[in-house]
Amino acid sequence: MQDIDIDNIDLTYLGLEDYQELKKAMIESYQKVEDNYWEKHEIEKLINLFPEGQVVIKINGQLAGCALSLIVKSRIAQKRHTYKQITGNYTFSTHDPEGDMLYGVDLFIKPEFRGLRLGRRLYDYRKELCERMNLRGIAFGGRIPNYHNHADELTPRQYIDKVKKKEIDDPVLNFQINNDFHVSKILKGYLEGDQESMEYAVLLEWDNIYYEEPTDQASSIKRVVRLGLIQWQMRPYKDLDDVMQQAEFFVDAVSDYRSDFALFPEFFNAPLMAPNNHMSEPDAIRELAKHTDEIVNRFSRLAVSYNINIITGSMPEIKNERLFNVGYLCRRDGTIERFEKIHVTPDESKIWGMEGGKTVQTFETDCGKIGVLICYDVEFPELSRLLADEDMDILFVPFLTDTQNGYSRVRNCAQARAIENECYVALAGSVGNLPNVHNMDIQFAQSVVFTPCDFAFPTNGIKAEATPNTEMILIADVDVDDLRELHEFGSVNNLKDRRKDVYELKKK
Repeated sequence: MQDIDIDNIDLTYLGLEDYQELKKAMIESYQKVEDNYWEKHEIEKLINLFPEGQVVIKINGQLAGCALSLIVKSRIAQKRHTYKQITGNYTFSTHDPEGDMLYGVDLFIKPEFRGLRLGRRLYDYRKELCERMNLRGIAFGGRIPNYHNHADELTPRQYIDKVKKKEIDDPVLNFQINNDFHVSKILKGYLEGDQESMEYAVLLEWDNIYYEEPTDQASSIKRVVRLGLIQWQMRPYKDLDDVMQQAEFFVDAVSDYRSDFALFPEFFNAPLMAPNNHMSEPDAIRELAKHTDEIVNRFSRLAVSYNINIITGSMPEIKNERLFNVGYLCRRDGTIERFEKIHVTPDESKIWGMEGGKTVQTFETDCGKIGVLICYDVEFPELSRLLADEDMDILFVPFLTDTQNGYSRVRNCAQARAIENECYVALAGSVGNLPNVHNMDIQFAQSVVFTPCDFAFPTNGIKAEATPNTEMILIADVDVDDLRELHEFGSVNNLKDRRKDVYELKKK
């Protein structure tokens, strides 16, 4: 990952006002390609023809990458062609609003921003656009810039086969394959002047499995959110770098499965208190709080780099000399939100002098509204009901419990919250032992995703659950549109049927 201070990352439509920056970026990105940028009038025409297909990624307001697209007939995209032919002699006259295939005209990332996985973000946008427009799939001619090093002994087909078998490293083609594109055919003479690829290209395709043949009947596209829960092993760590290396391993793992969220447990960073065992418990937890700002900054960079929303679990934090249990939502667009534990346990108050927070709120994400309640908070039904009143779809519960009876309290209450609030509830906890950390010595956990109990969901209300007391990740898909149907057509309607004429709940 590049060491770049990122305040904001934004994926937005390309505007003509971006042209000079776009031209400079293309020249930097395609230094070994002839005629390596589009003229301004060409970009203007492309934007006018198909604005949704032209997007850029900006980091701190600076253009970092771009993706340009057309819509064409699949029968045209899937037969042999050249770049000149598919773009209508570079006029984009081949764009067909009635077509059924998204064709990638160009996609690049500026050299200084490579390593941040921005290319995958642009591909993900194209896939989402394809699904939204109900197109059959995506196609484009992929360059093979390393082929010139092997052209004397290998045909293009042999070269591609060896790349697939990992016998030859081609970072461009490997990237396409890793992003679910498959090789359809070899295109000879594809891009004039592309000496690195010997003017060969690979026709790459991605199939939209949600594509539906045009019909007069009404249809809806489901919104599926993938959750990645980290069941964290408590173990000795040398320092903060060691802890965050393990954290990045898990973020990388759940990101590889294209998870939309990564959920860490409460006080996952507790092993860092081990060197402070000579201190009193209140002093040791306050020393731990000194790491919180740096941990949040690192998680934010990981969220951007791995294109995933991270819920950091919780950490101690000192505000105005008062100690709180807080966590952060690090969105994949670079923005950060803070949440607080409202009800601290008797142990947190007595041993550490920790205080409860006062803010209860939902958070907007690119996967709908979510809420976060830290451990003990889920045992108070008022909090999740307030979040449900703000249209929360998914409730995340980072927790830490030492014994099985403590875990059972959190688990059973969380399952009740899923039923009564008609939402998904995801729990992630820590396992293992910390013999050298006072007040944090044993852990018990079984991470789980709960659903409401109705016909669209598992009969026992359990979508997925981890192996108890084992370090692992848990991946689960939840369909937000199933909640919409439940709210309206469920066997029971817990939210709609509340007797507000008898009782009410409101924030102070």
